[in-house]
Amino acid sequence: MWLAALSAALAGCPEEGPPACVTVETSCAPLYEPTFANVFSTTLRTTCGSQLGSCHSAGGRGKMSLADPAIAYASLLDGRVTPGDPGCSEIIVRTGAPGKDYQMPPGVNLGAAERCSLIQWVAAGAPGPSAVASGAAP
Repeated sequence: MWLAALSAALAGCPEEGPPACVTVETSCAPLYEPTFANVFSTTLRTTCGSQLGSCHSAGGRGKMSLADPAIAYASLLDGRVTPGDPGCSEIIVRTGAPGKDYQMPPGVNLGAAERCSLIQWVAAGAPGPSAVASGAAP
């Protein structure tokens, strides 16, 4: 088995995928208050889902759309976020994987403070989008 992995690595094959869990620091300094309203409007919509051709725009190539906050939240909780466990949440694992085939967003690193906001939101139990869905300002 290790020989196959070594051969694939030497041949330049892409990695299998992200690890299930990583170690994260929750006492970091967030860029903004870690609420879903802020996570959605400051990071997810602007970085991952608003520009034409973005992976998670309405017509993007990603498996989920970030065009609507309520739908985005439901999609995140459908296997991409484990409330209360940022280290085992796919969104945290993939945003901390610079240079890997499974990095989100592709080819771009989130700043440490911005990723910290995501981590702290997940660690707090990933509370929902009520402020965004009701039209309240983040």
